[in-house]
This record gives sequence, structure tokens and C-alpha cells, in this order.
Amino acid sequence: QVQLVESGGGLVQPGGSLTLSCAAENLRLSYWSIGWFRQAPGKEREGVAYINRSDGGTGATMYSDSVKGRFTISRDVAKNTVYLQMNSLEVDDTAVYTCAADMAAFRRSSFSEDFQAAMTRAFVAGHWGQGTQVTVSS
Repeated sequence: QVQLVESGGGLVQPGGSLTLSCAAENLRLSYWSIGWFRQAPGKEREGVAYINRSDGGTGATMYSDSVKGRFTISRDVAKNTVYLQMNSLEVDDTAVYTCAADMAAFRRSSFSEDFQAAMTRAFVAGHWGQGTQVTVSS
């Protein structure tokens, strides 16, 4: 059974940093494209970061405008884990963060016009984790 498990969430002050992990069971993450999503109370789910599959893909990364320059998505093939490094955190980053996996590899051009639409298409049939809470507050 495929399972994605997120960890690393917690409470952090504005301006602080957190690193989220997405560990996979029964799937080899290098063959899968991974997305990080977040959902704040009363808001729609938002895609924030994408990493293309490295085996059979480019391993390219893409980000929403809201996190570009502050968040970094990366993959550790040996640990079969994808990370989301989050720096300069803001109160508006407070949300439940969830990772998703799909074998499709989307090109950078797919994200250039509408990042959110591309993220939705990329993981509509994918595997999803349960999420980890990130709270940014002073």
C-alpha cells in the first residue's frame, strides 16, 4: 500500500524557518513527481511547490508566486524523502501542508500560465498524505 507521511510541522515565529519532510512507503520517489499543497482554515487548497520526477523526468522545480524565493523543494533519493525548506515564514503561511505524488512529469511551461491549475491537473489522480500543521505566530 502506497503511503506518504509528512512531518516537521510546528509553531514558529514570523521570520523563522521550518523544514517539512514527505517520506514515502512502497513507492520510489525518484520515479514520481511531488507537490506540496497547503490549506488554511476557510480557504481553498493552494499548491505551493512542485518537483518533477528525476528518473524519467527533469527534476525541475516550480513554485507559486506566494512562496517563490522563500521556499525550496528538494529530493533525497537515498532517503526516499522530499523536503520543503521554508524560510522567512509569514503569518499567512499558517496552514496544513500536504504532499502529493504522481508519476506524470509536467514541464515548466505547464506551470507558467496558471500555476494552481497545473498543480491541480498534476495530482488529480495522485497519492496524498495526511498533512502536517504549520503555525506561524508571535
